[in-house]
Amino acid sequence: MSNEPETEPVQISRRGLMLVLSSPSGAGKSTISKALLENDADLTMSVSATTRPIRPGEVEGEHYYFIDQEKFESMVWDGEFLEHATVFENSYGTPKGPVEQALQAGRDVLFDVDWQGTQELQRNAPNDLVSVFILPPSVEELERRLHGRAQDSDEVVAKRMAKATSEMSHWNEYDYIVVNEDVDASVAQVQAILTAERQKRIRQPGMVDFVRAMGVSQ
Repeated sequence: MSNEPETEPVQISRRGLMLVLSSPSGAGKSTISKALLENDADLTMSVSATTRPIRPGEVEGEHYYFIDQEKFESMVWDGEFLEHATVFENSYGTPKGPVEQALQAGRDVLFDVDWQGTQELQRNAPNDLVSVFILPPSVEELERRLHGRAQDSDEVVAKRMAKATSEMSHWNEYDYIVVNEDVDASVAQVQAILTAERQKRIRQPGMVDFVRAMGVSQ
């Protein structure tokens, strides 16, 4: 048994990052996101504001921030959203405040947005953003997965497939690409991306003091 005193783990303050996962429907983004959130205590899901009515089982501030259209438009006017869009007559947007609080606390925020939302985030927070696009291994496999979910009619699947082609055309706008052939492998790849991005010098403001304490000048 060693008599050496236990050393405290090194604590270096860091700024969190914004991790975006995008993919066509059926490529596995939701499954990967769920696994990341379950396995990584420093990762939290972004919460959007919406003008749609609250649904049974939903919790204010956990699933969405539920606001009316007037409030939403006021927030847009005041520049309070990192990104926003209107879908099927309801508006959705990501408030800046809660995200910034998480980043300053060294927590990472996961975003489930499409390529248009990613472009807005890139414009509004380029230094904090890490974007990953999830691709299926083939178009045939994507269609098989959509049919396999048994949630949609053949007509809906056909519409999703048509939309997928358009969505996948934006793959080259992302920092990283993951081909989701095996879910466990894909989760490991995205986790590796997250781990590496956390070590970037610009995300570790506390490193300056840590290095200075060892007598090293900048």
